[in-house]
Amino acid sequence: MNDTDQSDLEVISRLADVLESRRAMDPDSSYVASLLAGGPDAIAAKITEEAGEVVEAAAEVDDKHVIHEVADLWFHCMVLLTERGLRPEQVLAELERRFGVSGHKEKLSRASAE
Repeated sequence: MNDTDQSDLEVISRLADVLESRRAMDPDSSYVASLLAGGPDAIAAKITEEAGEVVEAAAEVDDKHVIHEVADLWFHCMVLLTERGLRPEQVLAELERRFGVSGHKEKLSRASAE
């Protein structure tokens, strides 16, 4: 892992820590606390909205808009992880596990496990 990788991981870990700290806040004073108070359905609705905005941005030529919308989507996915008591490092470990595995094989392994 190079310095950039470590710095990126630190950003993600710090954000996860901040999101967790918002759990104890008043939902009227914290956006994250209000999402967490709404439970998984409220968070899922926000993720759906943000995913749609990523799709819309993908049709444009403005890369900055794509980056902005993907950041929003990742943020809200991290709120879901927080709500579930999960950490982004667990998602990163899953992504790392998939290196060297054919996407087709990985998808088939998930289908057979379900």
